[in-house]
Amino acid sequence: MTIKTLLLLALVGFTVFFVVTLAAAIQKKRGEATTPNLLQAAIGFVTNFFDTLGIGSFAPTTAIFKLKKLVPDELIPGTLNVGHTLPTITQAFIFITTVEVEPITLLLLILAAVLGTWLGAGVVSKWPRRNIQIGMGVALLVAAALTLQAIFDKKAAGGTALELTGVKLALGFAGNFALGALMSLGIGLYGPCLILISLLGMNPLAAFPIMMGSCAFLMPVGSARFVREGGFHLRSALGLALGGIPAVVLAVYVLRKLEKLNLTYVRWLVVVVVVYTAVMMLRSALTEKKANSVSSPTVREG
Repeated sequence: MTIKTLLLLALVGFTVFFVVTLAAAIQKKRGEATTPNLLQAAIGFVTNFFDTLGIGSFAPTTAIFKLKKLVPDELIPGTLNVGHTLPTITQAFIFITTVEVEPITLLLLILAAVLGTWLGAGVVSKWPRRNIQIGMGVALLVAAALTLQAIFDKKAAGGTALELTGVKLALGFAGNFALGALMSLGIGLYGPCLILISLLGMNPLAAFPIMMGSCAFLMPVGSARFVREGGFHLRSALGLALGGIPAVVLAVYVLRKLEKLNLTYVRWLVVVVVVYTAVMMLRSALTEKKANSVSSPTVREG
């Protein structure tokens, strides 16, 4: 049995684990409204469609949630992870089976991301509201910068290698570990992973099974912790999943039919919306700090 086959079987196991965990959370909400509305499903469809095309889903979803006030700020990271898990797993199955990359490299980089998000999600899910606002504001600005890099083609050109060895493999492991932890702040792994793989001299195409495989394994792990601790918005998360899975299948079909898809205008729109949302998130954190200062004045003796 090959390493790739073992990875796919393990991914099936992770999927079952996540579905069972999520089903238990839905069961606890029995009697409450848990069915997502059309808007929540549409958000899942649109963001996951463009996610499969390489734009990413975390930043656009956060922007929509924030602008439409659909999810409380402190629940956005968990909702992103829980809601986008099943669509991402769908992506991983498709790209791992169709794009070649050296199996040991694929395995180790996926493992690094899983370990990173396991530690990161455990910390972020316990953070107070203001900490999450600051963390996500900064993360969104980073996401906007990465999108600008894509627009102006300033990413590293990359090489032709399909594997990493020695020091480069160690750097790749450390880098993907850090990117896995950052997922817990709401910043997607795709853009940074593509840059990391390119800087290490690999063929950028090899980044697709690595980054999608990484997210497909790490998201069930991190999402399960958010689910158990109640750090997510259930209806919105279910909307992302239900709308996202068919969007992934459609996007893969589009990619196979079109040799080149110009996403420049969409990326510019993402930059504008995400920067605005990041500013609003940081402004909310500042406003909350001032409010707390007013409500809790310093007591002086004498």
